[in-house]
Amino acid sequence: MPRTCLAVPQPDLSRTVANVTPIIRPAAIGDVPYIHHLLEIYATQGNLLPRTMNELYRHLRDFFVIEVTGKVAACGALEIFTENLGEVRSLVVDDEFKGQGFGRMLVERISEEARVIGLKRLMALTYVAPFFHKLGFKTVAKDTLPEKVWGICVKCYKFNNCDETAVLLEWR
Repeated sequence: MPRTCLAVPQPDLSRTVANVTPIIRPAAIGDVPYIHHLLEIYATQGNLLPRTMNELYRHLRDFFVIEVTGKVAACGALEIFTENLGEVRSLVVDDEFKGQGFGRMLVERISEEARVIGLKRLMALTYVAPFFHKLGFKTVAKDTLPEKVWGICVKCYKFNNCDETAVLLEWR
């Protein structure tokens, strides 16, 4: 079935959400404008780094979305650094869908994907470490994640004053 491009902003469908099952799926091209919109909201608040539309198109296959009645309600990505380490990135939930477990659902889906492809460790840099702790992640020192620090963080404007917490989930 062909997908149509999602318009930004999307209509308020929150009243119909209670009776609808959310769908977790890989992101599609038509989702990129609204993913970008969600990420921009969080970036403006200082909760994550901005990502350009071009970057989102290039990394589309990293993303999963939760769809509710045709609307992207949340998104998150799995970025792979090495044969052993991946990262939960760009995890955001639309304000009208907060508190419904969508963030947890996405992290669980991203974790499942990481295990299926053979990663041994999954990390995140976050302002909400307790959320990740509930999902089995442990707080670690950032310097234990050189793949992230020297691959991505070194380019960040917060590099010398990073206030995020590194969390890590490991499988044997």
